[in-house]
Amino acid sequence: MKTTIITLALAALTATGATAKKHQPTAGYPITQVPFTSVKIAEGTFWGQRIKAARNVTIPLAFSKCQSEGRYDNFVKAAHPSADYDVTSFMGYSFDDTDVYKTIEGASYVLQTYPDKRLEAYIDSVLDIVAAAQEADGYLYTARTINPDKPHRWAGKQRWTSEENLSHELYNLGHMVDAACAHYQATGSRKFLDIARRYADCVVREVGPDKGQACVVPGHQIAEMALARLYVLTGERKYLDEAKFFLDYRGKTATKREYSQSHKPVTEQDEAVGHAVRAGYMYAGMADVAALTGDSAYIRAIDAIWRNITEKKYYLTGGVGARHAGEAFGANYELPNLTAYNETCAAISMVYLNQRMFLLHGDAKYIDCLERTLYNGVISGMSADGGRFFYPNPLAADGSYGFNHDGSRERQPWFGCACCPSNLCRFIPSVPGYVYATRGDSLYVNLFAAGRATVDVGGRSVTLSQLTQYPWNGNVELKVESAKGGRFTMMVRVPGWVRGEVTPGGLYQYADSARQDYWVTVNGERIDAPLQKGYMAITREWKKGDAVSLHMDMTPRLVKADGRVAADRGRLAVERGPLVYCAEWADNSFDVFHFVIDRNPKFAIADAPTLAGGVKKLTATGTVLATAADGKLTATPTRITLIPYYAWCHRGPGRMQVWMAAGPEVMDERK
Repeated sequence: MKTTIITLALAALTATGATAKKHQPTAGYPITQVPFTSVKIAEGTFWGQRIKAARNVTIPLAFSKCQSEGRYDNFVKAAHPSADYDVTSFMGYSFDDTDVYKTIEGASYVLQTYPDKRLEAYIDSVLDIVAAAQEADGYLYTARTINPDKPHRWAGKQRWTSEENLSHELYNLGHMVDAACAHYQATGSRKFLDIARRYADCVVREVGPDKGQACVVPGHQIAEMALARLYVLTGERKYLDEAKFFLDYRGKTATKREYSQSHKPVTEQDEAVGHAVRAGYMYAGMADVAALTGDSAYIRAIDAIWRNITEKKYYLTGGVGARHAGEAFGANYELPNLTAYNETCAAISMVYLNQRMFLLHGDAKYIDCLERTLYNGVISGMSADGGRFFYPNPLAADGSYGFNHDGSRERQPWFGCACCPSNLCRFIPSVPGYVYATRGDSLYVNLFAAGRATVDVGGRSVTLSQLTQYPWNGNVELKVESAKGGRFTMMVRVPGWVRGEVTPGGLYQYADSARQDYWVTVNGERIDAPLQKGYMAITREWKKGDAVSLHMDMTPRLVKADGRVAADRGRLAVERGPLVYCAEWADNSFDVFHFVIDRNPKFAIADAPTLAGGVKKLTATGTVLATAADGKLTATPTRITLIPYYAWCHRGPGRMQVWMAAGPEVMDERK
């Protein structure tokens, strides 16, 4: 098949927002995510720029890599299996099929808001190749089908026999189902959905606790979320039952290990352990199944795990996964900076988890964590132009340590193990779906992003516009453009960072005496009311032209870590609004590792319009320590330049750090 790189049109979408109109189950989350199809992000804004980059660069690049790296060829070979093929010799990983699925998913989100017949036809041609590779009973796993007698080295001699190890058969299913649901919702075509359902039906028949079935659970989770989504879309209970089986039987099958969170039953787990991406996907899947089945034991377990993450295993950037070994969570308070792993996919999994926790509990603290991860841990993984990527995201770099998956020290145009770039393909266009949510007569404003949305609030159609330059300043205006049947409650989130809370549970705290103020007005009149779980609740008869304004001071703040975090003792970090800042070699004439920041630094803010699409940089006072020619230590007062963490390494590899050594108290009074 001849493939072409298609210029894609502006994006939008999230997997969890939209559902089919027919057969929709009545059970589910008490709060409903407003689908991304209802939310239009303004072009030229912070998120508008990133969605445009995904549309114009990332998704076309991913499609081109599917061709050049043999992803399409694998499906062609599977359609014509042969004993002559040595699968391991040309297929890098047993999950390579998912690069195709994830890219189609991201492109489908684009199609949902911006129809493009050329793109739709291209996807359709790819699906012809995928469909031809499917076996008669629905099984679709090219790593085995290409040559069942000599499959990929991770595949196992028979179906499912290596699933709990490395085959990724069910991981492939999960990404296929997610992509197929998105494609169906975008186009109305059942072409991909039918392919995915045939594979899902094959799994339901062959994998389970009954006699004659393979009693295994996913070695790499994600099928749980996907099957729950397929249930919501189709109303077919068997898919939800299969998802619950995958969770209920963890810790009960032959494989028991922390790496894949199968060391004990999920309802007995209270600590985040093992491979961070697997874990995040599983915890999100538990939330989905809990919401759809009412299983309170699942909710208790993920509540405990969430607290463990945010109170003991959570990086300031919202990333997770301290260890390169096993791409895993470390021990409690084990949060190294230079060797931090913080895989981009793991950050995305934390967005999924925190969104679901909010939908279960309605507390803004979960959106606070989601926002922290989104603005720091996720978008650091993709360059501003959408064409270069990080696999891990450390909080320090010395210019020599090869932290990337391939041993490199800078952003790469792609990786052989391409899970992170292809995951960004599907995630970035989904961001509009995280802005708003509803519950009965309440409309939650969770994220601040300029644009327009039409939302159903308790049976009323409400059109709302949002005007803001967030995260660069803290002014947000919400204007009601129409409100039929007008009385409802607008729940406006007041972020923890402006209320003096860095993260829930106190793993990080502000280390200065600065105070940030905020206020909310309706049509210019200030609203003074206690917050409800982090939200300002405004109930009134809304009419066209009503405007809610939220003002939040954005003072640069110093942050300290819990003393049990050994890597950060005696160190401070800088935040402004939702953004974590770092010091990088390109902005400073001295070694940033030798800088000591004042305990009460003097900050200045300036625009840097040419860096990463335009940022606000900071300068802060401190001292540079150096060794003179005679061996004596010198201390030179100076200012250090700081940039948003997500923007680092846009100018090549070199030294960078988030956590800076803190000066002694005697330096506090320096002007």
